[in-house]
Amino acid sequence: MIRCVLFDLDGTTIDTNELIIESLQHVILAHCGQMPSREAIIPRMGGTLADQLRHFSGREDVSGLAAAYRAYQYERYDDRVKLFPGVLETIRRLSGAGLKIGVVTNKSRETSIRTLDMLGLRRYVDALVTVGDVEHPKPHPEPVLKAMRLLSARPEETAMVGDSPHDILAARAAGATAIAVGWSLKPREELLAAGAWRIIESMEELPDLCGVAGARN
Repeated sequence: MIRCVLFDLDGTTIDTNELIIESLQHVILAHCGQMPSREAIIPRMGGTLADQLRHFSGREDVSGLAAAYRAYQYERYDDRVKLFPGVLETIRRLSGAGLKIGVVTNKSRETSIRTLDMLGLRRYVDALVTVGDVEHPKPHPEPVLKAMRLLSARPEETAMVGDSPHDILAARAAGATAIAVGWSLKPREELLAAGAWRIIESMEELPDLCGVAGARN
């Protein structure tokens, strides 16, 4: 039985896809003189910002690019970022049924907390693991393993919900159940090839999979 659910942020619980694409295009064009296409960016999404910037810029030191990226996003974040349908209601329902809720993300801690506060999720989150909290980010299992330690959860009772093969691979390597979301920009076959147990088409399907279908809050 699932007693702990870990969620990715970007592309899973929060709709930041277009802002991420736009921000990368803006920064790479402004600082490198070329603009990566949407089709080129999507396969890289889910990894760390530093890795994405290194890939598209060809630079090793991307600290300046990262600062420009964050500055561009900061001015637009509140107006552009929103929850995917059913996310708040589902997390509230799972928490109300006694499940432990964690967030495991390759975002920074500062931006993650800002996001959780802004969208009303923070009160339900029992543990937060961000890119700065680990040595090896997703797809390495370290972030998932750390979240499970913080929540005193065993792998066999933990599910990880994500939109990227990075999430699926990290969950499986940590021994957790890997659940993918059907609204991912990544092809379904990639999510399944990474080892997703299920692909849900709406967040409201999740309580059933966790065995709390009768719990309402």
